[in-house]
Amino acid sequence: MIEVANRLKNVEEYYFSKKLREVAFLKSQGKPIINLGIGSPDLVPPQKASSVLQESLNDEGAHKYQSYQGLPELREEISNFYRDRYKVNLSPQTEVLPLLGSKEGIMHISMAFLNPGDEVLIPNPGYPTYAAVTKLLEANPLYYDLTEDNHWLPDFIALERLDLSKVKIMWISYPHMPTGAKATNKFYDEVIAFGKRHNILIVNDNPYSFVLNDKPISIMRYRNAKDVCLELNSLSKTFNMAGWRVGMLVGNYDYVQSVLRVKSNMDSGMFYGVQKGAIEALKCSDLWFVSLNSVYQQRRELVWKLATDLNCTYDEDAAGMFVWAKLPPHLKSEEFTDIVLKEHSIFITPGTVFGSNGEGYIRFSLCASEDIIKEAIARV
Repeated sequence: MIEVANRLKNVEEYYFSKKLREVAFLKSQGKPIINLGIGSPDLVPPQKASSVLQESLNDEGAHKYQSYQGLPELREEISNFYRDRYKVNLSPQTEVLPLLGSKEGIMHISMAFLNPGDEVLIPNPGYPTYAAVTKLLEANPLYYDLTEDNHWLPDFIALERLDLSKVKIMWISYPHMPTGAKATNKFYDEVIAFGKRHNILIVNDNPYSFVLNDKPISIMRYRNAKDVCLELNSLSKTFNMAGWRVGMLVGNYDYVQSVLRVKSNMDSGMFYGVQKGAIEALKCSDLWFVSLNSVYQQRRELVWKLATDLNCTYDEDAAGMFVWAKLPPHLKSEEFTDIVLKEHSIFITPGTVFGSNGEGYIRFSLCASEDIIKEAIARV
């Protein structure tokens, strides 16, 4: 038996990869499982995006390798999107890089900037991939606490007390996953200043800014952001295009070029038709966002009822496509979700998936129809 690389010894299979196998097995045994655990949009993409993808299949060169930097018109439309939706000016030639999903960007950014033994500031709770990629590259996660008492924002006084001499990257993500917390103008100013002070690359992972959020924000809007920041974004949640794998990286030319040096050795470009469809999605009018959020608002109100029936509390001001709920005192997250799965055939994500500070919390996804959520309420 060939021994695996050392880098795999500290990395487990992704939680949802394992758990969804368990859910699939229970379904195969006849259990009517309701999945409120994973954030995979069940709504359809913009019709124009799908139509253009299909129409483009007959274009000359549609099935050839594509540019590592994406079609010029896709970069242009990403730039227009940032200008119109975030009030941020970007050069489509030098400050925009399309990605095969923003998750790809987490690996590519890390590969571009981390050496073995470097340290990375990772939110607790936060997206598990930040830590997994850090470990795969033999760098060291340095977790920073996010707590409900501090509105799930970093405590910069506590951060300044840490030994930051080996830190190269700090991951942030607002609206925050999994809690849905929104960041303030003060926070963005503080985190940029923190990055400049300690020569740390601040990477804002920003896929949820248009879901149940009336004030979408890009960190690139703030003073000096391009000196020390990169931002990842995605069409997955905003346009219900998760399976299309369309993301983007924006920021300073030198940082973006460093990531491109990695990316160009890892893939052979995004499929032409997907790029053409993405261009149309990015052109959607305000009506698209109003309609999308109307659906999620109705679903969220039902999930709030479900959470209340389970004796949980939640923040009605949170954004994103999840509801982060606090369990009654003394209940453990994984034990609680296992009981709900066993007794009611409802899959909910335990907060501990996202870090130790997720203990005592659970996360509901809004990626299920109203009828399905009503059925979950009836079961409880």
